[in-house]
Amino acid sequence: MADVPANPYAEQLKQGVQRLRFARPLERQYRLYQRQESYGLRRIALAFGVLVWLAFAVLDQLVIGAPERWWALALRLGVLVLLLGYAWLLLRQPHSPWLGPFSLLCITALGVSATAVVGIAHLRHPHFPYEGLLLICMAAYFLVGLRLSEALLSSAIMLAAYLAFDSWAGTAPARLANNLVFLLFGNLMGAVGCYLLEYRSREHFLVGNLLQALAEQDSLTCLHNRRSFDRQLERLWRQAQRERVPVALLLGDVDHFKAYNDRYGHQAGDAVLRQVGQVFQQAARRPLDMAVRMGGEEFAVLLYDIDAAQMLQRAEALRQDVEGLQIEHAGSTSAAVVTLSIGVVCLLPQPGQAPSSLYQQADRWLYEAKAFGRNRVMSTAL
Repeated sequence: MADVPANPYAEQLKQGVQRLRFARPLERQYRLYQRQESYGLRRIALAFGVLVWLAFAVLDQLVIGAPERWWALALRLGVLVLLLGYAWLLLRQPHSPWLGPFSLLCITALGVSATAVVGIAHLRHPHFPYEGLLLICMAAYFLVGLRLSEALLSSAIMLAAYLAFDSWAGTAPARLANNLVFLLFGNLMGAVGCYLLEYRSREHFLVGNLLQALAEQDSLTCLHNRRSFDRQLERLWRQAQRERVPVALLLGDVDHFKAYNDRYGHQAGDAVLRQVGQVFQQAARRPLDMAVRMGGEEFAVLLYDIDAAQMLQRAEALRQDVEGLQIEHAGSTSAAVVTLSIGVVCLLPQPGQAPSSLYQQADRWLYEAKAFGRNRVMSTAL
């Protein structure tokens, strides 16, 4: 990982994911990713759970005698109403942040009500099967899209409820202990499997995002690359058309950079590009702004919702900041230090106008800045 530019995904991979917990910003991002990835699984689990729950309700009526069967039926129907409410949320608001807590609530309610039914049945039928509780635990670990910590919490509540209800039903201590050991070891296997699944899920999340970041990042300066710029420009262009706000582009080129490389060597040239890249990065502070290394010694800053006066002010500040680095450049005919020529343009996107027109006009003004002596800003607003 030594050649990977610093980013949160690479840093987290170095630290590992054994504890199934990321740094806070990454953890929020992962939970959103996990909610989206588990959406299909939750729909399948919900449909399966409702069918199984109804089947158990029918079984209760056949096996449990009155009046206990009516208590069991009331419990089954109460949980069924909760499941139908979850189904409504799942279908109407598939990206709701409440899906995770609601999933935990539903599976916990399933477990507690199932243990209550078992306890009620054991009042008259000591051999009424309790093994179905393990199915609910396995669903919590593998079918509901819960994280390991949530699945463990749900299963622990269910086991505590089983102990309470079966003790209330008068189950013999030896039989109760035997049943608990069976459920505990079943949960242990489920927890190990769930840990491995979540570990792989988190690892896949980090690797996938790291690869995407590397595909859109310049390896030398850690700025966005041309591919990332083209994608962002398309998005901002459409958004600016909808919101009727301007988009600006500051396109800069390091003056006489070939001469710098020839005189000081490519290693020194790379160091210059990294320093200039840092200056451009500082110029893109707002959420929708973007600093880009377009290629070679050409850099850009994409700015959203900014007027011409602000654009020129930012461009001039950028030029002065690069000059203020005071990097000696004896091969330059423009100044004794490394300088920057900048072409800037600010456009209000019009229907039918291509986003590429922004770059084309900025490139034309960059050419004018070079033609008029370099180390200057050129724009239609001047």
